[in-house]
Amino acid sequence: MKIGDIVARESYSKDIAFKVIEIIDTDKGRIFKLKGISIRILADAREDDLVKIGTDTEAKTDEIFTKKVQTSMKKIITNRERKDGYRSSAQFVNIAAFDLKNSFDNKELFFGKPGRVLHLDGDSEYLENCLKAYKRLGIEIEGFAFPEKDHASVVTDLVKKYRPDIVVLTGHDGIVKDAKNYTDIDNYKNSKYFVESVKKLREYESSYDELVIFAGACQSYYEAILSAGANYSSSPNRVLIHCFDPVFLVEKIAYTSIEKVLSIEEAMENSITGTKGIGGLQTRGKFRQGFPKSMYL
Repeated sequence: MKIGDIVARESYSKDIAFKVIEIIDTDKGRIFKLKGISIRILADAREDDLVKIGTDTEAKTDEIFTKKVQTSMKKIITNRERKDGYRSSAQFVNIAAFDLKNSFDNKELFFGKPGRVLHLDGDSEYLENCLKAYKRLGIEIEGFAFPEKDHASVVTDLVKKYRPDIVVLTGHDGIVKDAKNYTDIDNYKNSKYFVESVKKLREYESSYDELVIFAGACQSYYEAILSAGANYSSSPNRVLIHCFDPVFLVEKIAYTSIEKVLSIEEAMENSITGTKGIGGLQTRGKFRQGFPKSMYL
C-alpha cells in the first residue's frame, strides 16, 4: 500500500472509505494515517487491518451517505425550480408592455440575491469538494484552506474583505482518546480553535441575523461553540459529520427569504447526518427578492 490508496478497515467491517495520507515506520510495523473520503475523520491503522478498495467502490457507510447526498441535491434543485424557479429564470420580459399592477403578478420579472458565503476549511480536499457543491447549488462562495488553529487570526480580515452573509468554519476535530469528560474543551482536538474564531467574529459583528455562523467538525464541542456565538454547530451527539453537512445547511439559509425565520427542522432538512450531527438556533434567511429584472442582463 502507498500514499493515495483508497482503503477500508477490516476491524470496522469496512464501514468507511479512507485515503492513505501518511505512512509511519515504527518498531511494531507500519502505521497508516488515514483521512475519510466523504466523512470528516482522521484515523490510524495497522497495515494488516487495511484492505484496498477501488476508486469506484464505496464502503458501506459511504454508500449510504452518497445516496443521501444525491437525494438532497435532487430535492434542493427540484424544490427551487418548482417553488422559486423564476429566481434563476433566463427569460427576460419587456416591462414596458405591462402596467405595474400586472407586472407584480408576473414572476418572470422578479429576480433574487441569495446569501453570500465565506468558507474556511482545515482540509483543502474537503474544501474543494464543498466549493463544487456550492457552485452547483448556485451559491456565491469564497473558500480558503487554513489549519484550524489559524482560523481566528485570519477570519475577521476575510470577512471585512469579502462581506459575506454566512461564514462556515470547519475542518477536522475529535475527542481525544480515552476522554471521559465531554464538557472539558481540552478533551477536543480543535474545538477550542472554533470557539476562538466564533468569538472573534462576534466581536466584529454581534448580530446573529447580520452574520450567520456555522462552526465545527466531527465530534466538536457543540455547546461551547454555540455559547461562543455560532448560529449552528456540530456535533450534538459527538458523531462524525459528512463533508456536505455545512453546505446543505448553508444553502437553506442562503435561499430562504429575509422575511422568514427558519426553524431548526427546516434549516437541517437536507443535512446528511441530521440532528445527531448538527444543530443550532432559529436563524433568519438571507435571500433578498428584487424587482424588476433588467432586460439587459
